Amino acid sequence: MVCHYGTDLKEMVETVERYTHHGKVADYIPALSKANPTDVGIAIFDGHDTCFSEGQHRKLFTLQSISKILTLALALMDHGEEVVFSKVGMEPTGDPFNSIAKLESHIPSKPLNPMINAGALAVSSLIKGSSNEEKLDRLLQFVRELSGNQSITYNAEVAKSEFDTADLNRSLSYFMKQHGVINGDVDVLLDFYTKQCAIEVDCEDLAKIGFALAHHGEHPDKNYSIIPFEIARLVKTFMVTCGMYNASGEFAIRVGIPAKSGVSGGIVGAVPGGIGIGLYGPALDDKGNSIAGMKLLELLSAKYHLSIF
Repeated sequence: MVCHYGTDLKEMVETVERYTHHGKVADYIPALSKANPTDVGIAIFDGHDTCFSEGQHRKLFTLQSISKILTLALALMDHGEEVVFSKVGMEPTGDPFNSIAKLESHIPSKPLNPMINAGALAVSSLIKGSSNEEKLDRLLQFVRELSGNQSITYNAEVAKSEFDTADLNRSLSYFMKQHGVINGDVDVLLDFYTKQCAIEVDCEDLAKIGFALAHHGEHPDKNYSIIPFEIARLVKTFMVTCGMYNASGEFAIRVGIPAKSGVSGGIVGAVPGGIGIGLYGPALDDKGNSIAGMKLLELLSAKYHLSIF
């Protein structure tokens, strides 16, 4: 369909494809190392139809850290702010997403925010359910409702690959268990967490999730709210302050769109009151963000004045 964003998206994707050669896929998770580093895809959703898409926008990839914003929303819906933020803080960190350093130096010893691995593990431990199967089913139904795609599930191969190589996340979990941030069996938590990260989507799914967040958690047909207004606001705020790992500050200056990335190469963007954006580009920069996706968002933001600042 003809769209007011113009016909230059194809040119933008072709422009950023050359940046993929400066990045590398996340090979520390064996299943993710199979991705094609030159892939780039994007979809933009305006609430009526997928306004436009380009590149590998229908290729499936796993949410990875993008799942952190979804489990945060679900945990807040399950327990409320007081309980959730007794376990995890609200402050950005300049450390890598998998660092243990702040846990050791911060008193009380709780993760600084829900977007780093330690914080996401703490949040995941709060999801209601009598078993991991029930918790995962609740999360999957939540993602399906936000995206409008009832076929979304998780990639068992990626989940197993992550579980088998999750020694650092185990270390973070045992440290937090020692300090009372989490309870229960660490491997049971890791089983849920790795399956959460392995939920598979494409760019159009992500764009629709981004649109829902952009519109205060409302379903695209605007008949009902999937995420309460205040929780959607909190999630978007974390996306701005912590969503792009330890590149969040520079990203806010250069792009200025609430966004969350994952090491599979996915990025979800939510322009408040506007569009939802889903991107895929598995070649990552040294911070763990899609190198082509970051550049593509920068071009989009500049051309269409999408920055919230």
